[in-house]
Amino acid sequence: MDIPQTAPLIAWSYLEDCPSLQTVRELLVSIPDRDLLSRLRSFRGRGRNDYPVESLWGVLLLTIALRHTSVESCLGELRRNAGLRLLIGIVEEDSVPKAWNMSRLIKTLGRSDCLELMQEAFGQMARRLGNAAPSLGVDTAGDSTGLSARRDSGMAPDGLPQPDGGRKEYTDDSGNVTKVVEWFGYKLHLLVDVCHEVALAYRITSTKGDDAETLPCLLEEAKERLPKGRMKTLAYDRAADGEPFHKALDKEKIRMRSLWKDNFDRPLPKTSAQPVRLTYDEAGTVYCWDDSGEKPVRRRMAYAGREAKRRTLKYRCPAMTGEWMCGCERKCNAGKTYGLTVRVKQDIALRRFPPIPRATLKFQRLYKGRTAVERVNGRIKIFWGADDGNIRGAERFHGYVGAVMLVHMAFATILAGASRTPGTLGKMGLGPVQEALRKGR
Repeated sequence: MDIPQTAPLIAWSYLEDCPSLQTVRELLVSIPDRDLLSRLRSFRGRGRNDYPVESLWGVLLLTIALRHTSVESCLGELRRNAGLRLLIGIVEEDSVPKAWNMSRLIKTLGRSDCLELMQEAFGQMARRLGNAAPSLGVDTAGDSTGLSARRDSGMAPDGLPQPDGGRKEYTDDSGNVTKVVEWFGYKLHLLVDVCHEVALAYRITSTKGDDAETLPCLLEEAKERLPKGRMKTLAYDRAADGEPFHKALDKEKIRMRSLWKDNFDRPLPKTSAQPVRLTYDEAGTVYCWDDSGEKPVRRRMAYAGREAKRRTLKYRCPAMTGEWMCGCERKCNAGKTYGLTVRVKQDIALRRFPPIPRATLKFQRLYKGRTAVERVNGRIKIFWGADDGNIRGAERFHGYVGAVMLVHMAFATILAGASRTPGTLGKMGLGPVQEALRKGR
């Protein structure tokens, strides 16, 4: 891959549509699958070994990485492409496995112990990339998306739900339903790095899975895979907005950014002695009321920063910052050079008074980072076929998606470690991140 020096660290736009043999070799090497292959060999025991586990596992990875529409399509390419066969240890064309062999492998990957080993391999790659890239995991975002699947004729094993129907409604500001999305399958929950668009943790649940219950698990896994204190912010939509989760984030000193649409004014506690009425809405925006005219007018107070030691958010008179012209300016600011100042205790309601208030430009800028989750969803669902709906049964679906996530993290590692060229006539160079990733091999 020819990646210029000015490209992002993980330049997804430079990922090859048809990966070369060199890229495929790097992908197979970058996945720490030794324990997983050992477990798969133990399932086979002393049975026939016509198709080694390493070759079957390689076929599945190639199916995903080369973006084949089906396993049969990848098997057909392996019969034609001798160079590709050799990468996964298949020498002769007759040694290419059959479709039913791959179906059994994918079903075996859906066993609980294999799923745990795939999660461990994913965590190892995320940990390695996080240690090499200082910016990975600083700003994060989370979301869930629907994945299509087909029900198997048999019973799902313990711990794995069968696919079922899901429904999601989109409403406007008035609460009217404007769009309905329905699917049959599962939910994929992701926690993603905003800057580099890399998934740091994932979970598969039924379509009824609650985002607010799943996100704490993702948060704990991502924190364990990153250096201590790396994660600073987390953006999530209203589905995960709740007081218990905000308290958990506050305990971990991670700032939550969520979206509120309702707008009901409530009096701000312990401000009855102020010269004007002070209120706040569902979004946590603080207002002062100009009662100098016939009808009181609500003014948004100017955010003046957070005082971490006091656990307060500070607001000041908007007339002093030039945002509004107010008839109560003399009454509120008499003898004050800084103007009327109000300190709001975050403990009143952490979901309304997070460390980054919603009525600030910083919140709006950081909240846009949630679009990174949509782009990651698109790659997982469209590029690597997690949403094609051809996977039958709970075990096969979980095993296949686990392999997709390993390929996603492997490509991220390859892109981050790729050499960069400073220009058309320059030589390939390695930055500190590339050096760190190559030393860790």
